[in-house]
Amino acid sequence: MIYELRKPPHIEPNKIYPAIFVLHGMGSNEQNMLPLVDGLEDLFYIFSIRGPLTQPPGFSYFTIQGYGQPHREVFDQGTAQLSNFIDYAVERYPVDPDCLYVLGFSQGAILAMTLGLTLGNRISGVVALSGYIPRFVKEEYTIKSVDQLSVFISHGVVDNVLPYEWGVESNKYFRGLGAQVTFQAYPEGHTVSLKNQQDFIKWILDHLDQS
Repeated sequence: MIYELRKPPHIEPNKIYPAIFVLHGMGSNEQNMLPLVDGLEDLFYIFSIRGPLTQPPGFSYFTIQGYGQPHREVFDQGTAQLSNFIDYAVERYPVDPDCLYVLGFSQGAILAMTLGLTLGNRISGVVALSGYIPRFVKEEYTIKSVDQLSVFISHGVVDNVLPYEWGVESNKYFRGLGAQVTFQAYPEGHTVSLKNQQDFIKWILDHLDQS
């Protein structure tokens, strides 16, 4: 997969670093999300991954057949590709396999939560900004244990692309599985406000300090 890498300016030999895998929204690209995590490269290896499908004016990880309904086959493939990429990054770079975060917006948030469910406690933290969990993921995917997983879910109260209620449902679903969830609502539409960004950055740094 095509990706943009940000990493600490001074890499110490024989040291492994926490990593963040960043997933963009539909029609965007791997550059779009980097400003949201600006500065975290001082501590993390950051992999901003381009979706493999062309979706003008940018790219996507999967296609949709209806409201809240990804094409199952394409979604399965996209999820598998991202899971394989995480394995590749851990193998290829000095990345701590016990300190992995997945952060996504919109379509990227959908996949971030899905990877949290399918990889379970292999992932330390998920940041899902304005997404949802597809029904077939809940009903048909193999869900791993998430009792060690921490999740930050945020959603705009007036989101007219993916309803706020879907964020509320994701919060309830992860809590029901025993994950540690922080849920934040913002008086926004389908976007990431400055306050939202500040909150999830603080959440990531606090979580890193505790791990």
